[in-house]
Amino acid sequence: MRLIGIAVLTSVCFVMAACGQPQVETTAVESSDNTVYLHLKTGTVVIKLRPDLAPKHVARVKKLTREGFYDGLKFHRVIAGFMAQTGDPSGTGLGGSKYGDLAAEFTHTPFTRGTIGAARTNNPHSANSQFFICFAPAPFLNGKYTVWGEVVSGMEYVDQIAKGEPPAKPDVIVKMTFDAKA
Repeated sequence: MRLIGIAVLTSVCFVMAACGQPQVETTAVESSDNTVYLHLKTGTVVIKLRPDLAPKHVARVKKLTREGFYDGLKFHRVIAGFMAQTGDPSGTGLGGSKYGDLAAEFTHTPFTRGTIGAARTNNPHSANSQFFICFAPAPFLNGKYTVWGEVVSGMEYVDQIAKGEPPAKPDVIVKMTFDAKA
């Protein structure tokens, strides 16, 4: 059984208490769909989503992943020693999904190697579908960009993404799924 949501669970417990039934102590269980697989030509990158840090951004990434939005998108900005950026269907860094922009969900979580952040313009509330994966610590981003995930394995494949702004021969996301197999 998969937990649908804490709000639903809380409502059920409240109704049970109001009906005189004993309440059961509950704890939040991490959903099995909080792991996405970024399939690259060189291998699969396993990403742990962080709804505890950025629930709206994670919900957007899940929605776009389920729709196949990220499949085939280019890494359009890849800076050695810094980060690899993708998530723009135009491949220019100027585009996004058909959905509206998201409000910032900034935290004190540091940008370290493997941290995934929401790309945006100078407007902190302009994140949409683009994201970046840090190659190295980037403390100058801390508290200024939304962290929504972290690479838990496969960082060696991220390191192999073609560099450039834009790369001469950009790498693409072969597929982004909730399934370890592409």
